[in-house]
Amino acid sequence: MNHSSIDTASLNYHHTLTANGGVSVDLLADLEKKSRLLEPSQDELDKLFTKTEHYARQHLAQVHDTPAYVKSGDRSIGLLSSPITETGISIDDTLNLLHDYVDHEGLNSGSPRYLGYIPSGGIVHSAFGDFLAAIGGRYAGVFHSSPGAVRMENMLVRWMAEVVGYPRGAGGYLASGGSIANLSAVITAREAHGLRGSDYDRAVIYMTAHTHHCVDKALRIAGMGSSILRRVPEDGRCRMSPEALEKSIAADKASGLDPWLIVGSAGTTNTGTVDPLADLATIARSNNLWFHVDGAYGAFFALCPEGQEVLTGINQSDSLVLDPHKTLFLPFGTGALLMRDQEFLGPAHGGRGAYMVDMDSDANELSPAYVSPELTKHFRGLRMWLPLKVLGVAPFRAALSEKIYLARYAYERLKAMDGIQVGPYPDLSIVTYRYVPPQGDPNEFNRSLVKSLHEDGRVFMTSTQIGSTVVLRMAVGSFRTHRQDIDQSLDILNHTIGHVQK
Repeated sequence: MNHSSIDTASLNYHHTLTANGGVSVDLLADLEKKSRLLEPSQDELDKLFTKTEHYARQHLAQVHDTPAYVKSGDRSIGLLSSPITETGISIDDTLNLLHDYVDHEGLNSGSPRYLGYIPSGGIVHSAFGDFLAAIGGRYAGVFHSSPGAVRMENMLVRWMAEVVGYPRGAGGYLASGGSIANLSAVITAREAHGLRGSDYDRAVIYMTAHTHHCVDKALRIAGMGSSILRRVPEDGRCRMSPEALEKSIAADKASGLDPWLIVGSAGTTNTGTVDPLADLATIARSNNLWFHVDGAYGAFFALCPEGQEVLTGINQSDSLVLDPHKTLFLPFGTGALLMRDQEFLGPAHGGRGAYMVDMDSDANELSPAYVSPELTKHFRGLRMWLPLKVLGVAPFRAALSEKIYLARYAYERLKAMDGIQVGPYPDLSIVTYRYVPPQGDPNEFNRSLVKSLHEDGRVFMTSTQIGSTVVLRMAVGSFRTHRQDIDQSLDILNHTIGHVQK
């Protein structure tokens, strides 16, 4: 291990104890002088604000025109040439490193032509919320610690529950994302069903081939890797077949197994399709199964009438995951778990330490730390609350409607393009398609096509596989994406097809 950058004098502080075992006043004075660098002076603070604001403004001024994807030859390895050392560097040099090796490499999810994976660049209002949360330093895990922060988060949870049509008594918490929220949902469903280790080999979970892989991961992390996964067949639109589900449950019961959990999707990442949620809820109730919906991508479309129509039945689920960092356009690291009956959360996640006795409160507010896996908890609520308060819900509702119509618009344009074969009509805002060349392997052509699009970088779309067929995905998810961006992206696609054919 290389200790060359460590101040060796700091290793000798134990020699500065006074003869009677007390601590040297000189030592404390020296440590105070050095540690006070953590608290900038007013002039230093002004410089930090000015330089950082200028950098942020430059980024926002250019975000519409920068590439959606950049892949350099050195893959940002230059960042490692400036290691962490005992003494710092200037804010100018630090921001230059950020500019050169972080903000100009890889995916630019803030680009209006970022049409690949679903999360999009965060709205700037949320950044101010994050800034104020970091400055304020409020602990949002326990009510006693910060009543306002906890009330804010719980208010947002209740608002989300109202959006999806959950009844009174619903609850939940803000998570770091859909993966943790899905894990928490699996654990809650397990505890509610009374499953123990000896039951796992007989417990059956029902999902489709398009269910997000984080659910498989959650089952393994929860210690349920030995449980039985049934990949329920789909209809012609990649949605779970209710008839096939019922047959599978009946067959498993007849075999002495324990059907336990149905996982429906409110917008799959692969194709954007929404399972027939109302039908799945009916089957779950009639068979005493827990019905969980992964709506990380699609559940917030319940804000707009076009989405409500597609999401019929989502309010009948037992638990639901939403990701505000997807279709509410917040920064990465903002997920949510909703529980139709919040009483299930405590037994699955509760816990107390002796040192926390002073934190107990008789207030009628759930403390997120007692109903979630996290104890040390970031004040995520402020990044969500601030933009909703400043802007109101109407712009978010309009943006979600716009994304649905943009996907339909793109679908029709793709359908009219020579050689393009489109997938199912979009349920929400993801369009799948592929180019079928006059000769040669279509799968290989489309792999080459997406590679060429990435090398170009002006637009970012991704590929996936449905069965044995390689298709491309256009995920319209950014609040910055409008009709002119779809037109430009499709023009680039058409040009790239011609380039790959040559």
